[in-house]
Amino acid sequence: MTEILFYHLLRQPVERVLPMLLEKSLERGWRVVVQAASDERVEALDAHLWTYSDSSFLPHGTVKGGDAAEQPILLTTDADNPNAANVRFLIDGAPLPDNAADYDRIVLMFDGEDDDAVAAARARWADAREMGLAATYWQPDEQGRWVKKA
Repeated sequence: MTEILFYHLLRQPVERVLPMLLEKSLERGWRVVVQAASDERVEALDAHLWTYSDSSFLPHGTVKGGDAAEQPILLTTDADNPNAANVRFLIDGAPLPDNAADYDRIVLMFDGEDDDAVAAARARWADAREMGLAATYWQPDEQGRWVKKA
């Protein structure tokens, strides 16, 4: 059964949290698709993932960059899965894919300080439950560690 994790971002932007979660995904041997809402966001994330850390490297590419099937982490705005990813990250309000059941895990990240993003995440929570996905809700504690709240 597909597991969907809702990450409620507080005091930390996607750019800080996403690389850490991508690293953990690769450590587990998973292939990943990151779906953003715009081409501009994909380009910004692409640039960020090359420079976010001096001591780490995240092998990735974009659909526009070619060789999508070969990328361990693929950045896109599309709902397809050209690199046969096990995990799909949804950011910036990207919708749940129709083929959600094809993934082992979906991670939906939303800005907890944006009322519209919170409302959209609540709607997607209801959608996930309706689709029969195992949904969990995660929020950072005061030390920044992720704690399962529901």
